[in-house]
Amino acid sequence: MAAKLEQRLTELEVRFTFLEQTLQALDSSVSAHERNLAEIRGALERMRAEFTQIRTALAHDIRDEPPPPHY
Repeated sequence: MAAKLEQRLTELEVRFTFLEQTLQALDSSVSAHERNLAEIRGALERMRAEFTQIRTALAHDIRDEPPPPHY
């Protein structure tokens, strides 16, 4: 009976070690995805700012400009 209990304990230790390794791998993966997401969010914000500038520039009505000096 003691041998069987020791075998079960060893099995549980092996499973626990495997779960620990899996958890570390998942944690590493999540961290990498969070960094990538932060980079993507930054790029999106820069693109939004550029788009706003472009839209503002294109919305400029030439009729609002004063006439050239030779008029």
